[in-house]
Amino acid sequence: MTEPSEEANQIEKLYEFGERLNEAKDKSQNVKDYEGIIEAAKTSIKAKQLAAQLIPRFFKFFPDLSSRAVDAHLDLIEEEELGVRVQAIRGLPLFCKDTPEYLSKIVDILVQLLAAEEIVERDAVHKALMSLLRQDVKASLTALFKHIGSVDEPSTDEFIREKVLSFIRDKVFPIKAELLKPQEEMERHITDLIKKSLEDVTGAEFRMFMDFLKSLSIFGEKAPQERMKELIGIIEGQADLDAQFNVSDADHIDRLISCLYMALPFFLRGASGSKFLNYLNKHIIPVFDKLPEERKLDLLKALAEISPYTTPQDSRQILPSVVVLLKKYMPLRKTGGEEMNFTYVECLLYAFHHLAHKAPNATNSLCGYKIVTGQPSDRLGEDFSECYKDFTERLTTVEDLTRATMKKLTQGMAEHNKAMAAAKSDEAKDNVKTQKQNTTTGLRTCNNILAMSKPLHSKTPSFIGDKSINLSWKEAVKPSVPSATAAAGGKRPAATNGASNTAAKKGRGSGGLQNQLVNRALEGISRGGRGGMRGRGRGWGGRGRGRGYR
Repeated sequence: MTEPSEEANQIEKLYEFGERLNEAKDKSQNVKDYEGIIEAAKTSIKAKQLAAQLIPRFFKFFPDLSSRAVDAHLDLIEEEELGVRVQAIRGLPLFCKDTPEYLSKIVDILVQLLAAEEIVERDAVHKALMSLLRQDVKASLTALFKHIGSVDEPSTDEFIREKVLSFIRDKVFPIKAELLKPQEEMERHITDLIKKSLEDVTGAEFRMFMDFLKSLSIFGEKAPQERMKELIGIIEGQADLDAQFNVSDADHIDRLISCLYMALPFFLRGASGSKFLNYLNKHIIPVFDKLPEERKLDLLKALAEISPYTTPQDSRQILPSVVVLLKKYMPLRKTGGEEMNFTYVECLLYAFHHLAHKAPNATNSLCGYKIVTGQPSDRLGEDFSECYKDFTERLTTVEDLTRATMKKLTQGMAEHNKAMAAAKSDEAKDNVKTQKQNTTTGLRTCNNILAMSKPLHSKTPSFIGDKSINLSWKEAVKPSVPSATAAAGGKRPAATNGASNTAAKKGRGSGGLQNQLVNRALEGISRGGRGGMRGRGRGWGGRGRGRGYR
């Protein structure tokens, strides 16, 4: 332990070194003074704290001593005494003020210190990094993103990578307007850095980066169409639309669904969804039966939501596949033993209407309609009467099953109202509230089905191509997970959208069936059909796909 008198002498000498350097016109001549400061970094605690201020302050004047100075300062950063470490961290940005060639190295050092356990130390690291960003935003961002990694240059430390991502999300993104100047140049630079990092990210990270990119002015409402194409291209790349689909690859299914939903806002702004639609048509719909149950509804909801933004050409191509699925899920006859998934039918009818609205005469050969456009594709000389008979019979069966279910749901709602009045505990009230919400959503689904099936009985139907039908899940109130589970009798898998909404069956007691219908009414609605990006480790289920968006 240093004696007080000795420590005082060390401090006094440091002040003398500092004063002489301050007063010197040609500071580079005071080599002995700067060497004295470097040596003082190995003495008492207070001397180390003062040296931590002086070493970076005069660093630029002594290039021949740069290695010794940096090494001494790094030793201070590793000191046991917190006060010394914090002071040394605060001094790091000064090394780069007039010697920018050190910036990348200093960022690397600070990045390693993001893992500091002491709050005051971590706060000093954050402030030092922000100081560097304000000094040279381009070089600092480049150095930071290097620690996020890419396929070509993977991050070597997962823990540090997470810390860097958190820092960028919490500290950098919120003040982008202040940091990213000149705006267009720096927004483009950070976009390019993000695109490179997106080669190897988790689902949550991809969402975070896409939300940030959408907030940049270069991708704003007034951005040219090419910018929208760029963002769609990023999303398409993440969805892996060039890859052969493997039905057992749950990770790819999740990624595809989530990316499709992320792309929807850009379709609203005029971007093309052709690549997504073609992939669904070519790879997904043909193996729909083999998909995991909990993902089928997610995909059908996504198909429904993208259908208003399709081109006539895309609509014509995918309509046959949609009609095949419609016929699969619309029972031909009411035999008493059938099941009908109402939400599947709602999704498919909605998609059918919007696609057919853009390519109406394509339904002539698919459903037996007689729509005249004057084009050879009308195929009016051919007999498709059996198709019409089959399709309209299925529609009638759907309508009968839907009305029967609506009656049950309405009766169930009356029971819920009684149960709510009798409920004593908050938990009981929450359970009833969830059941009422599910029932309300179920009734909306049934009303939508009837509204969409009615015009399809005509030989020349008017297809719905506007916003007059509001998809049932769009208004669904999201109940708490525990309540939703309780409402489903504890049998519903957590966080899935699989719905098997059973229609009225003969030979069953109405009471039991009524409760089953109400409790299961379009189960899965609460999540709105959004596929969760479930990362297993890194990525949606695994990073390192090697896809580049450069």
